[in-house]
Amino acid sequence: MSMLESGVVHARQPTLALLRSPHQPLATSSSSLINVAAQPLQIHHSSLPTSVNKFGKLRMRKRSSGAGGGMMMVKATSVASSESPAGGRTGEMRKVKAVVTVVPTATKIFQEIVSSVKDDIADFLGKSLLLELLSSEVDSESGLEKPKIGAYAHRTQKNADNHVIYEAEFLVPEDFGTVGAILVENEHHKEMFLKDIQVIGLDDGALTFHSPCGSCVHSKFDNPIKRIFFNNKSYLPCETPEGLKEYREKELALMRGFGIKVREAHDRIYDYDVYNDLGDPDSDPDLLRPVLGGKEHPYPRLCMTGRPRCKTDPMSETRSSDVYVPKDESFSGVKQLSFAFNTVSSVLHAIVPTLQTYFIDSNLPFPTAIDKMYNEGINIPELPQKSILDLFPRLMKAVTDLNSSVIRFETPAVFEKDKFSWFRDDEFARQLLAGINPHAIKRVTEWPLKSNLDPEIYGSAESSITTELVEKKIKGLMTVEEAMEQKRLYVLDYHDIFIPYVSKVRELENTTLYGSRTLFLLTQDNILKVVAIELTRPKSDTQPQWRQVFTPGWDATSSWLWRMAKAHVLAQDSGYHQLVSHWLRTHCCTEPYIIATNRQLSAMHPIYRLIDPHFRYTMEINALAREALINAGGIIESCFSPGKYSIELSSAAYDLQWQFNTEALPEDLISRGLA
Repeated sequence: MSMLESGVVHARQPTLALLRSPHQPLATSSSSLINVAAQPLQIHHSSLPTSVNKFGKLRMRKRSSGAGGGMMMVKATSVASSESPAGGRTGEMRKVKAVVTVVPTATKIFQEIVSSVKDDIADFLGKSLLLELLSSEVDSESGLEKPKIGAYAHRTQKNADNHVIYEAEFLVPEDFGTVGAILVENEHHKEMFLKDIQVIGLDDGALTFHSPCGSCVHSKFDNPIKRIFFNNKSYLPCETPEGLKEYREKELALMRGFGIKVREAHDRIYDYDVYNDLGDPDSDPDLLRPVLGGKEHPYPRLCMTGRPRCKTDPMSETRSSDVYVPKDESFSGVKQLSFAFNTVSSVLHAIVPTLQTYFIDSNLPFPTAIDKMYNEGINIPELPQKSILDLFPRLMKAVTDLNSSVIRFETPAVFEKDKFSWFRDDEFARQLLAGINPHAIKRVTEWPLKSNLDPEIYGSAESSITTELVEKKIKGLMTVEEAMEQKRLYVLDYHDIFIPYVSKVRELENTTLYGSRTLFLLTQDNILKVVAIELTRPKSDTQPQWRQVFTPGWDATSSWLWRMAKAHVLAQDSGYHQLVSHWLRTHCCTEPYIIATNRQLSAMHPIYRLIDPHFRYTMEINALAREALINAGGIIESCFSPGKYSIELSSAAYDLQWQFNTEALPEDLISRGLA
């Protein structure tokens, strides 16, 4: 017997017995079998909702075709009754009417044709959704689970929102107790997305059964195990009602997967794995990438996909476009349409090579290249769908003629006002706080600035930005000690993160890298002023350590060197934002907590219900990122200066910087000396 699959379906309407599965006998509350063969099934064409009359005969409205799978919402109402299904009296009974609302989802047409026909037939026969009510209580005499009460939901109509309506009715005995959970079996050939189930009119008042963000209900033809939904009352493990304890543990066991390695699309299995699917050595040896997650390259865990290992590298997992994500973490139909990742990915793969060629063209003067992005645009290959450019409304514009497509980047407001604004020191400093990455700057608390790396490997640890240089540049306004006491010295320090990769990156074509430190002074007018930039190249087997401090200058040579130093820092800051502040800290580090939550906390747990909405879609987005953004040869490696070492560099940042108790506000600001 399957873990969450009931052995007996209990009903109080004999006519519903004709709709049961062959392997599911019906029983009354006294567990005596009902002779269903003698009970007629009556189907009436009526504008009224489905109902059961006092003789126990089912009335159904004529149904329109095309139910579709999708999001479903179940509501229920009830009235009191004292008649047994067979016409005799067995005590007080409550007739509960369940209303199921199904929201059709956007799915692929070729997958819908056959299954929709079969589902329409099932809807017409009244065999669409099997619902079973579970009591929170156990039998007071035997201590065993109380008999379940089951009924099919029948499709009736569509509401004003074009949602398909299903209805079911139950007779609930007076001593049944609180309905603690509902088992759902989807008799369609495609999944549905269940939003909630509401039971109204019982002694407990209105009860809601759902996951915090809703949940996919798989077809029984994919998986015979029924889905369970607990009511909206939250319980700690020690407070779980006796009738639900076993179901709570079985549901968690299902989420852990029983050690199953192969994953199916309909699964809801959460298990840990390392980042071993970024490379693709079977297709190209140059696409081999180290596994992230371990002593050499510490990294957060991801959800195991169950794909086989590569032939050329047993440590790496094979890649495919169909990446497993637990079903409840995947996009809903609406989210799929708004995200449209597959289309966006194909466009980016068309655009990026063109942009690469454009920007590394040495024949284009640098300022002219900047102007051309906004004014003339860049010719790109013909796009698969022209309408997809609407997905980038604030990034780029497209103008299409008969022969080519042109990408025009949206002109930044500051650039539109003054196209040389990026030359100015005040704009450089402003972008560090008002730009994309205000997460790295910190207050100077120790002087002189020092590295924590091994000087035997990387060279002198002490910075070349000296006290004399700083006091000269701030023109005697205060000493370095006074500036530190007044909390006016700040630094953007990318030295220790980038230095270990400088030599590796400099071996790649069309890119270079330095370790950098940028020092700022907060003036009396509360304006952040850049004082000096230090760029460092570590020592190697053939060269000694190289360091140079750049400061604002007035002659042509020093002025342009200063501008290039600032450009290098901004490029590092942009890369750090995407690789560390964004990808690592918000996406990557969240995934292991999503896995742990689903493995350790029941859907009834109050903490689960609090945090689950904040996790929605994160694992799906992470999987898509591994497919086309952070993978070997992907968009990030193609665009960022660290090249193929980009994601490995984020592992170094995780090792050096990430600490759980300083990730949130205000601790993050306090740890950086900003609050």
